[in-house]
Amino acid sequence: MVNGQWSMDNASVTNASKPVAVAVNSPRAWLLAARPKTLAGAVAPVVVALAAAWMDAEAYAGGRALHFSVLPAVLCMVFALLMQVDANFINDYFDFVRGRDDNATRLGPERACAQGWVTQRAMAGAITTTTVVASLVGLPLVLWGGTEMLLVGALCVVFCFLYTTSLAQRGWGDVLVLVFFGLVPVCVTYFIQLHAVTPHVVALSIGMGLATDCLLVVNNYRDRHQDAAVGKRTLIVRLGSKGGEWLYLCLGIVAVMLPLLARCLAAPITWQFDAHWPSAWALLPLLYLLPHTLVWRQMVNIHEGRALNSVLGRTSACILLYAILQAVSILLS
Repeated sequence: MVNGQWSMDNASVTNASKPVAVAVNSPRAWLLAARPKTLAGAVAPVVVALAAAWMDAEAYAGGRALHFSVLPAVLCMVFALLMQVDANFINDYFDFVRGRDDNATRLGPERACAQGWVTQRAMAGAITTTTVVASLVGLPLVLWGGTEMLLVGALCVVFCFLYTTSLAQRGWGDVLVLVFFGLVPVCVTYFIQLHAVTPHVVALSIGMGLATDCLLVVNNYRDRHQDAAVGKRTLIVRLGSKGGEWLYLCLGIVAVMLPLLARCLAAPITWQFDAHWPSAWALLPLLYLLPHTLVWRQMVNIHEGRALNSVLGRTSACILLYAILQAVSILLS
């Protein structure tokens, strides 16, 4: 995790129809198992939170100046990345052990254990190591965020395992993405810096979670027939293909409009690009809607099959763009 951390299945966009020759347990095998293309989902919410904290750090609360701290910012980023990698390893391992990665019927990209790139024993060891290292990285955050950070960290680890082993099969994936790729990383990262959470930050966290959930929607949209056949009740299985298509579009729209509405309620937007906050720079995230809509159209036109893996890649890029636009908008306001 975030992020989604656990991971969003198949967020890597390797062409599943072309086997890749990889030496067993080699550095390349571990790189593929870590799914580098999913890491944007882990980084994005932390970037947004740090941008908001940076801008608010010079504000005064109760007569006390607030200061932005670099070390906890770095620790939050590294923890998020490690938890995302850990989630990817957990997903790879348990899907293989439970026989969910049938190469003959799989529509998504290849998985390391199923392809024989990484042995089952080595993957189990990597999960243990990554979980321990991530916990050690996150532990010092207690110094800035208080002992409640222990609970937050424990929940991240526990749900990282529960997502793949239980909750995703019951259709809870979208809720968990909203919480652990939106609310938790954004609000907790901001809180560690400034010991408070504003309504605008909460809106940002929800928007970030909704934008990230688009990745899971595409994944489940692609796998809807296989999921229904094995009794996996994802939200897309429940809504149907048409409902899933409209869900993808609406998630992106709400993700942009909710933080914008929160800023408008805090202060009216002016049209001068100057030092006044919030200025017209607050409208910058609206640019995200263009690529989001184009990717949605591509998803609708492809409709089903392995070709939807290309939509996964473009959705991942849109998530990163969303975070960048939000961060730049905050910093320029």
